[in-house]
Parts: sequence; C-alpha cells; structure tokens
Amino acid sequence: MDQEHISGDGEGAGRRRFLALATGAAATAAGLGAVAGCTSGDAGSADGAGPGESPEPSGTPQKKEGPHGFDVRAENARPGNADWQVTKAGPARAIEGFADRVSVLPGESFGLHVSTTAPRFTVSAYRMGWYGGARARLVWRSEALPGVRQPDHTVDASTRTVRTRWARSTTVETKDWPEGCYLLRLDAQGGEGQRFVPVTVRSAATAGRTVVVNAVATWQAYNRWGGYGSYDGPSGGYASRSLAVTFDRPYEYDDGAGLFLVYEAPLLALAERLGIPLAYTTTTDLAREKRLLEGASAVLSLGHDEYWSPEQRAHVTAARDAGTNVAILGANCCYRRIRLEASELGPDRTVVCYKSSYEQDPGFKRGHPATVDFRSPPAADPESSLLGVIYDGYPVDAPYVVTNPGHWLFEGTGAKAGESFPHLVGVEYDKVNTGFTTPRPIEILAHSPVVCEGRPSHQDTAYYTTPSGAAVFATGTMRWVEALDAKGDGRSGANHGLDARSGALTTRVTENLLRTFAAGPAGRTHPAQDNVKAVYGGPSA
Repeated sequence: MDQEHISGDGEGAGRRRFLALATGAAATAAGLGAVAGCTSGDAGSADGAGPGESPEPSGTPQKKEGPHGFDVRAENARPGNADWQVTKAGPARAIEGFADRVSVLPGESFGLHVSTTAPRFTVSAYRMGWYGGARARLVWRSEALPGVRQPDHTVDASTRTVRTRWARSTTVETKDWPEGCYLLRLDAQGGEGQRFVPVTVRSAATAGRTVVVNAVATWQAYNRWGGYGSYDGPSGGYASRSLAVTFDRPYEYDDGAGLFLVYEAPLLALAERLGIPLAYTTTTDLAREKRLLEGASAVLSLGHDEYWSPEQRAHVTAARDAGTNVAILGANCCYRRIRLEASELGPDRTVVCYKSSYEQDPGFKRGHPATVDFRSPPAADPESSLLGVIYDGYPVDAPYVVTNPGHWLFEGTGAKAGESFPHLVGVEYDKVNTGFTTPRPIEILAHSPVVCEGRPSHQDTAYYTTPSGAAVFATGTMRWVEALDAKGDGRSGANHGLDARSGALTTRVTENLLRTFAAGPAGRTHPAQDNVKAVYGGPSA
C-alpha cells in the first residue's frame, strides 16, 4: 500500500483479510477483519523406513551431479510419498515448532524447537518437488522424541516482537539430503496433532542454473503466530503491529508451512517436472551473499515476494545487469524495504519494517535506510526500475485478457487476442506505468481492465530486455502460481474459481518461460518489442 494508506489503522485488518482472499485457505480465514481500501499507484511413510533411517527406495536412480550441479531429473525419478500432507492438525497448540536456521547447506545441521502437549513426537523430512505428481519424497524420519510444552511467548514492549525462547528439542543432520525445499512434518504421539516446519537446503553455487527463491521474509511478515505480525496485533489495528518480526517462532498459516504451499509449491513442482537445472535459496541468503547469483541462468521470484532488503535488491539487479534472467511470478513484489537483524538464535533472523513509523527506528537513526516502501521517501526507489511493472492495488478479482497472443511466451497456448480467463487477475495486481522509472523496451502481453474500489485501471503482464542480454518477465498478478494447479470448470470455488483453461494457459506460458530462461540471456534471442504506446494510446502508461 502507498504511504497515505498505511498511515491509517485500516491496514492491519485489511491485510489479514487480504491473506485469506489471496490464499483461499480455510486456515487463513479464521477471525479476519474488514477489507482495507484499494491503493492507487502504489503420518507415516509408505516405504517402511525405520526410525532414524534415510528412506532409500531400491532400484531407483542414485543422486548424481549433472553438468550444472544437482541432478533434478534423477532426483524426481525416485518414488514420491503422497502421504506428506497434514491431515490431522489437532488443537491449536497440540504440536508446533520452528527451525533455528532458515536454510542450511547440504550436510549442515540445524536445531528444531518443538512445543507439544504429547509425551513424544516424530519428525519426517519431505523434500518437495514433482515426483510423478506425489509432490514430495520422504528423505528422513526421526525416532520418537520426548515432547514438552514449551514456555509461553513474550512480546517486546518497544517493537511488539513475539519471542519464544524455546529450548532446542533435537538437532537435525542433513547428511545425504539433496538440495531443495523441505517441509518437516511434526507428528504428535497418539495422533494428537501435526504441523509443518519449512527449511531450505540451499545451493552453494548457482552458475548455469535457474534459482528458486523461497520468499521467507514475506512469509514471516504475514505470520501472526503469537498474535502479532507486520500488519496488526490482537486489536486488529495497524498501530498495534510488530515493527520487527522474528523467525524464532512457528508459522501460523497452512499448518505451519507459511506461504509456501499456495505461492511456491505449484511452481516448484512444474520446474522440477521439466528437469531444468535448478538451484535453491531464500531471500535472506540472497541478501547476505553478494556473489550467490554469479553465472545463474535465471532467478525466480515466486507468488508473494513483497519484503526485500536493499542488499537483496542490489544483488538481483547486479545479476540482471550481468545477464541473468529474472522472472516475477506474482505481484506486489519488492515493495517493502526491510532490514535483517540477528535474533538470540543467530544472524538474519529478525525482519525489521517500521513502514510509516520509520523515523522511530533506531536503525534509521544510526544511518540505515528507512524501512518504508521502496517507492516512498526518503531515498525513493520504485520497484519498477527492476521489475518493469509497478504495484497498483488490491483487492481485485478480474479476468485476465490476452492482448499479444503472437508473443513467443504464448506459443502453444492457442490463446487469441482479447481472450479472457476469469479470476486470474487477483488479489493484488501490477501494471506498466511509465510515470515511474520503467526499463525500455518493454512489451505488454496481457492488458486486463480492472476496477479497484471504484477506480478503473489495468493489470499488465510485461516482458523487457536489457543491454546485458537478460530478460525480465512479470506476470502482474498474484494468482499466477496458484493457477498452475487449477482444474475443472471452477464452479467448486477452489483456487478462487480458476478453471482448467487458466491452468493450461499459465502452465504452458511458464514452461515456455522456464525453458527459454534456463538457456541463457533470453534478450539475445528474444528481444522485447516495445508496445506501450500502442497498448495505452500514448507515450506513457
């Protein structure tokens, strides 16, 4: 939201309802408040592995290194485990936990902090991917571990940060765990409850690979475990929000999975099914490691990637300027400027974002950049200079309208000019607006009319290319990744009413995108043809 809107108390309840509207998940809908206004310009494995053993199905390919590192095809040729889901969540505090590392390199260990009302529990580590449609493979399961009910959380008086200070329950070794995105499932003894804990086994290098980025800073900003998140506190008001949130607590949404299942898992499954060389990391790793993206073919921002540090933005921009393609598969990306600080458990485990109260931030007073929206002063730097598009508002639910069907990204879709796809634009959207810094040439592929609380506007899907040869693609809608899983006629209401037509369109476009971006700087073979004037009827959008 723009600075005028975030100064009021309506944002907290509105953004909580936004998350429910965006995910459509029952787990996110409980107790959510009224909508804020539209912005303007702004338990068990089937393989029979015993306790402590790493399941290793016989007669399946062994892990090997491909020409670009980790062999995604060989990994996904292994049998998956379709029983990875949480099916018996149980009461609110039956079992829950968090990892004391957001990500680890293969072979590194991390601590797991678990609170449960059960006397014992087990941990099952599932690597998420394709696996013939199972979407996960069990790589490790713990023995039964003693369970304890950990102390109640506290809330910092100055920043309203929720802190747990839970003891470490166990140390998890990742020896022989392949790189990738993981959900650990906690199972309380006696079926009392289940919860997820996400963790990334990150790649040490990304050269020649397409980089999947888990948007963990955004997951944490929307996390209201303990009653507080970056949008509001127990009162539902913006003024009671956390000014800093920490990874030292469980995720509230989707049974502990954060925003991974809706906004990231469908894309991960598609990319792993294609078998292109992949690397895995998180937003906090991108911020910390200046050279992590060196030589990467492409970097993927997934469905909801709103909170970026200046360091992350600088590193992604530098990669683009060195020839790495960038794909923005959501909307409202790179919108909030954050600062990463240490927690009691380690570095980069606190997400600081004061927003309209940035002048009160001790870090700002010490000379750090203001943790306000990138487009807002001081030091305004609108996200469009990197993305090509700029966030324009929410909430909307509108058809997606194809305007440039001859573009190579639509190849094989059969889409025609003017063809529309109901509900594909939502709940937030972006557009090309040359009133802000906009790289050129930029090509608009879809130009969808929307009305956002009475204000007419448009959503745009856009593609631009750079002197380095890199290409940047932005879907302009937050429902793109979710649509990859859309099936049927949409009448059930699942996936916001998205139907199989939307699923087929987004899947084919994303396949075209990933294959071309994986081959190297796409601007050299697929230069953008600027059409902003033709689409908008004037020199500016």
